[in-house]
Amino acid sequence: MTTILQGAVRARGAGVLRALVLPMLPVLPLLPGVAHAGEGDAPTLQKALGNPEGLTVEGHVRARYEAIDNQFRPGRARSSDALLLRSDLQVTYDAGPVQVGGEITDSRAYGGGEGSSLGTTEVNALAVTQAYLAFDFGTALGEGTSARLQAGRFTMDMGSRRLVARNRFRNTINAFTGFRADWTGKGGESVSAFYTMPVRRLPGDRDGILDNHVHADSQGFDETFWGAFARTPIGLRGAALEGYFYALDEDDTPSRATRNRHLRTAGARLSRKSTAGRLDFDVEGAYQFGNIRNSTAPGALKRDVSAYFAHAEVGYRFAGGWSPRVALELDLVSGDKPGENGGGSYNRFDTLFGARRFEFGPTSLYGALGRANIRSVGALVQASPAKRLSLAAMGRANWADSLEDSFSATGVSDAEGNAGRFAGYQLEARAGYWLVPRVLEIDTGGAVLFRGDFLKNASGANGWGDTLYGYTSATVHF
Repeated sequence: MTTILQGAVRARGAGVLRALVLPMLPVLPLLPGVAHAGEGDAPTLQKALGNPEGLTVEGHVRARYEAIDNQFRPGRARSSDALLLRSDLQVTYDAGPVQVGGEITDSRAYGGGEGSSLGTTEVNALAVTQAYLAFDFGTALGEGTSARLQAGRFTMDMGSRRLVARNRFRNTINAFTGFRADWTGKGGESVSAFYTMPVRRLPGDRDGILDNHVHADSQGFDETFWGAFARTPIGLRGAALEGYFYALDEDDTPSRATRNRHLRTAGARLSRKSTAGRLDFDVEGAYQFGNIRNSTAPGALKRDVSAYFAHAEVGYRFAGGWSPRVALELDLVSGDKPGENGGGSYNRFDTLFGARRFEFGPTSLYGALGRANIRSVGALVQASPAKRLSLAAMGRANWADSLEDSFSATGVSDAEGNAGRFAGYQLEARAGYWLVPRVLEIDTGGAVLFRGDFLKNASGANGWGDTLYGYTSATVHF
């Protein structure tokens, strides 16, 4: 089976076109005269097991084919494609005040080859994503409140998910081992605190990744991630204020060299959810400080960190019809501006364990934009023409914050700093459709990166044309 899949996805030529055309086949039920599946109760594994009391079993299997042409990353093949598979099974047993949870995720990639950008964000075969105990303390801390303590390995979503997130589009999932405590007040306010060791996805070597080797993931006290997050409603018809502090500490081990990041990130967010007939907004900013080495070499220069990111968004959802929403977005994220001999403060913002697909476009074989060295202005349009169908399109104009640093997530840098600041335009679009409600979901999309002066003229640029990317996926939920 593996050989057949590898042969299929290594067929070059119209890879990007296939990634955009293949999804049209399952979308045939949208056409007039084609019967839709019923929308009754969806068949699930939970029901097949007899819906046992206290036990919850759920999961999904996703297959996504994607292709990229005119790769922007230096040192990679001009074109590549891959078939990405993710199988996930979650089991939770609730015994009243004690809950036991576990999750196994199998993330694999077929095709791509040596010249592709495949890495541990695409491949993590047969991984234990969660294995935890949770204790529910009910109202022990006050009437109308709830408190919970979680210990073991688990995933986390915090606030906007820009700095701490459980990945959705990405093929592999961030996980952490440690402790987490959550408290919710009777007015909707909440506080979370955690102390964890980030799980390192293995194997990390090129051969192991391309061959989908099964290797137990690891964690250790040489890398810790801890912090606190608080949220409170503030009126303004559904608005909320958030504040957080995150700390990441890493050190070398005999088998693993690092940049010895010791980062502290403090931030705040004011937001209001999108609701038909009114404005919504999302304003967030964070400042990062601490210290970091210039490289993983033991004697590399240590530099103080001074970096930031800021996001501002305002949108409006129209009532009735397709429920369209339009939004304008602005992102400012610092890039490194090294002084003489690579000294001075380190200014490139570290996005920690955040997700970016929902703002900066598809990741995986693409992923050109992210929260580092970027100034970006974007316009977003979303709509739901039918109950099962969702559409979205977005355009962004992008500039480098620092001329000396690599632009955003492209890996393209200019040693002389003379390439120009404008990096280019990105246009993206996606469509999602529930072929069978709550059971079979189809998603397809693509992106074009029109290169500007920086990506054309930088000394690290590969000189190819505008980047094309497309994908299609089918997900079965059970």
